[in-house]
Parts: sequence; structure tokens; C-alpha cells
Amino acid sequence: MDSHHYLQTALVFLLATVIAVPLTKRFRLGSVLGYLLAGVVIGPQLLGLVGDTAGVSTISEFGIVLMLFVIGLELSPQRLWVMRRSVFGTGLLQVLASSVVIALVAYFLFGLTGKAATIVGGSLALSSTAFGLQILAERKEAGSAYGRQAFAILLFQDLAAIPLIAMVPLLAASSARHGVDLAGTLRTIGVIVAVVVGGRYLLRPVFRFVAKADAVEVSTATALLVVMGTAWLMELAGVSSTLGAFLAGVLLADSEYRHELESHLEPFKGLLLGLFFISVGMTMDLSLLLHQPLRVLALVMGLLLLKGMLLWPLGRLVGGLDRAEALRLAVLLACGGEFAFVVLKLAREQQLLSGPQHNQLVLAISLSMALTPLLVAVLAHLLGAKAKKPTRAYDTIDTHAPRVIIAGYGRMGQIIARVLRAQGVPFVALDHSVEQLDLVQRFGNVTDIFYGDPARPELLRAAQADKAEVFVLASDDPESSLRVARVVRRQYPHLKIVARARNRQHVWRLMDLGIDEPVRETLYSSLKMTRKALEALGLSAQEATDQVERFRRQDAELIKAQYLVYDDETKLVQTTREALADLARLFEADASPEAARARERDAGTPLSEEE
Repeated sequence: MDSHHYLQTALVFLLATVIAVPLTKRFRLGSVLGYLLAGVVIGPQLLGLVGDTAGVSTISEFGIVLMLFVIGLELSPQRLWVMRRSVFGTGLLQVLASSVVIALVAYFLFGLTGKAATIVGGSLALSSTAFGLQILAERKEAGSAYGRQAFAILLFQDLAAIPLIAMVPLLAASSARHGVDLAGTLRTIGVIVAVVVGGRYLLRPVFRFVAKADAVEVSTATALLVVMGTAWLMELAGVSSTLGAFLAGVLLADSEYRHELESHLEPFKGLLLGLFFISVGMTMDLSLLLHQPLRVLALVMGLLLLKGMLLWPLGRLVGGLDRAEALRLAVLLACGGEFAFVVLKLAREQQLLSGPQHNQLVLAISLSMALTPLLVAVLAHLLGAKAKKPTRAYDTIDTHAPRVIIAGYGRMGQIIARVLRAQGVPFVALDHSVEQLDLVQRFGNVTDIFYGDPARPELLRAAQADKAEVFVLASDDPESSLRVARVVRRQYPHLKIVARARNRQHVWRLMDLGIDEPVRETLYSSLKMTRKALEALGLSAQEATDQVERFRRQDAELIKAQYLVYDDETKLVQTTREALADLARLFEADASPEAARARERDAGTPLSEEE
């Protein structure tokens, strides 16, 4: 293939990606589906713009290697230990149950061999991590009960994909020898142990040595060297190269170089992984939709129903979800996943699956992934509301009369509580987040923090708000804080409210409720950073402090002035511009020689000869 052909092929890939992926993401169908559609369009079955599918597939496999290395980087032992119950409980049961049931169906109904059925069962048990996490993020449901269960299951599936990939060559080898290849199995275990032990003692010193060069390109080259080198060693020993990349990532998951490695490899991983999905799309046999539509439909519906029927009881019994959330979990994770493409392609190369079997499964997985966003949207419409936050009965508040009530026990609420506790000031803290309360309880036996919604009048009565003096509104949700402020202002007008504000609009809405001088959450830290920046530029500490304080006073006046017109965008823009001009004039006046002499006279120091 000449250089002109290489350039033309690269342009076709990039153009297809730029058009297809934004379109599918615009309709919330995910980038993976966009890559698959791009491959279908430019492949030999439609436009035929790229004919060398084998060459493209070979290059694109390195994207899978990089993906598994990055997954290994993210799987630190501490993270797995914190989520051990969900990951190794629900996740393990889901993969085992789905693998066994799908393998039995493949063996008895579709006539696959035992080894082929095992591989098909394991690969179809895996769901799409890319689709699942993207849908949760777009719907803002990652923090819901079913969202956390889905994340834990997907995390275990990523782990389960590694031994499944490694198992394919072993099954193929044992099939060729009509028995278990004991020598090959022992060799695989030996190589894995050698990589783990060698990586533990060699990788960190290597990265420490390279870091001293302080060159980004060298760090990137080192990261690629580690990934490719480990994959090559594993391949030499007859083990899957992807398993080697995953192990290398796990070995570096707790190192201080993890984030740097991830940032260096992310562009390569994204492009090559997209190329892999394009290559899958290029090899999809769309003619099956015309010649065997009922068989393809049966595969797609069978996959969705089987996995969904297994996921629902797991979510209910093991995950502790209610019926609606368990149904959301089942619909989200019922589809096939990107790892299935990898496993099935490897099984086809090892002749565990025939060409028609591979093509049917790839098409069924792609269609199941395409249907998932639509099914999730339809289910959300039918259920009406978003996934609920974890349900828990409100705590019974049994405490002495507090002087302060804190609504919201996040970063700001905790600092206020620590100071009040140190001063011996009795207080009650209320928070509506189960996760936040559980996190706080793990760090100590705290008795003055309770679960509940501060906007509920009965909870405020139980907290003895009528006997308190100050109400601290420290919630980070503007709408929630406004709702609480209305209730407190209406029922307990004697309380002095100290409120946290997200931004200027939030400040003005709090002022509408009669709250004086809400505290913007980033104002004072920003002013301190500004003062330090001015000092770093050569200003004295006093000059920097004076300028920052002048800005603070002028900004406070601007807040009050704009409060009168905050619903008029034209006047807001006008007052902002006027304030900027006034501030510039004030700073210019400060910089004049007369002002400098006045400051020195006030300080009692003589003028220098230069002045």
C-alpha cells in the first residue's frame, strides 16, 4: 500500500468519525454506536471506501490494549476494597448467572460446542461500560441507588473480561490437543507471576528515572513502552497481549505516576479504540437483516430478555433496590458490550466460532446496544420520575436544645461544625444525603448529625429550631437551599440565617427572602489567591491586601446595586461595565505618585531619593 493510499484511508476514517460520532451523541446514542455506523458506511458492504479490513483490524487492536491498560490503572486495590460488597457480590453473581444461562441456551438451542458456548456465554454476559456510564451521566443518575449498583456491576465485568480474554487461547489449545494443556496453563501462570513481580520492583524506578528528565514526550514514550513491552512479553509466552496490558495498569494503579500516564495515553487510546469499533462496523454482515431477520431478531430479543430477567431479581434481592430501580438496572445493563467484540473476534481467529456464528453475534450485540438508549428513555417516561435517591427513614432527633442548626453537612458545613464543637456551642446538623452521612459516621461516632430533609417542617420542629439562635444554610444545591430558606423564614422568623450562595444569581434570590449578605462559596478563597498572585508579581503584602480589599468592597457594593435590577439583563451588563471602569480608575489613582507619598506619610517612612 503506497503512501497516497495510506493518506486517503486516514482521511476517510477521520471524516467518518467527525460526522458519525457527533450525530449519534446528539441523539444520546453514544459514541460507540457512532463508530460502528461509520464503519458500516465506509466498509465494503456500502460505500466501499476502505477495502483492507484485515490491515485496519490489526492496527486497531492496539486500542484495546491501551483501553485495558487504562482500566487497570483505575482499579486500585483501595477502590475495590471500598466497593467490595457491590462489586464482588452483585457483580460476581450477575456475570456467573448470565454466563451459565446464556451458555446453556447456546449449547442446547443453537448447537454450539461446549467450548464455543462457554465463550459466547461469558462474552454476552458483559454489558457496555461506555453506554452504561454515558447514559447515567447524561440522565444525572450516577449517584442514585441503581446507578451505583450499575457502576459496581460494570466494574466487575471489566475485571471478568480479562480472564475471559486469556481463556480463549487456552480453550483453543486444549481443543486442538483433545484435552487440557497443563503445560500451557502452567506457562501462563508463570508468565503472569513474572510480570507481576518484575513490574512491582522495576516500573516505579523506571518512571522515577524518566521523570527527572522533565520531558513530556519522553514520559509519553515510556508509558507506551511499558504497555507495548508487557503486551509483547505476554504474547511471546503464548498469552493474550491484552492481559499483559491490564496487569501493567494494575501494577501502576497506586503509583504516583498514575494520573500522568493516563493523561499521556488518553488521546492514543481514544483514537485507536474508535478505530477498533470502526473495524467492527466494517466487518458487520448487514445482509443477515435481509436473509435471516427472524434469527437476528430472536438473538437480540433473547439477549435482552435473558439478561434483564436475571438482573432484575439480583437488583432486588442482592442490591436492595425497589421494583422501579431494579427495572432501570435491568434495562440499562441488558445489552451486549464492547468487550464481547474483542472476545468473539479472538474466538473466531482461534476457530472456536465459525464465520457465520461470529457475524450473527456481532450484529445482535450492535443492535442491542443501539436499542438500549431508546429502551431507557421509554422506561423513564413510563415510570414518570427520575430514579429515587436511597430511601431511609428520617432519624429520630434526640438531643439538647441547640443554639445553631446546620443544614447541609458537606465541605462547608463540616468546617463550621468542627469550630462550633471545639467552642462547646451546641448544634444540630441535618443532611439529606445517605452517602454523606455514612461517610461521616465511618470517621467517628458523631452524635449531633442526623439524616433528614431540612425543608420538612416536622424535622425542624424535632430539631428544636424554635429554641435555636442561628440557622446555617450550607447546602451546595441552590434550589434546595432556597426551599429550606423559605420554610425557615416563614416558620422561624427569629432565626438569624447565615447562607451559602453558589453564584450571584443565587445571592440575589436569597436576598429576596430577606437574608442579609449571603456568603459566596468561592469568593474568599479567590480573593486570597488573588492576593498571593499579586505578591508573587512583586507587590508588597500591604499593597496586595489593599488592592484585594478595595475590590471586595467595590464588588459588595455592586452586588447590592445589581440586586435592584437583576431581572433586567441589559441593566446588569451596563452596571457590570460601569463597575469595571470605576475599579480601573480606583487602581490607577492608587498607582499615582501622590497616593504613594500619602501611604508612606501614613506609615511614617521617608520617601526615597528616586521619588
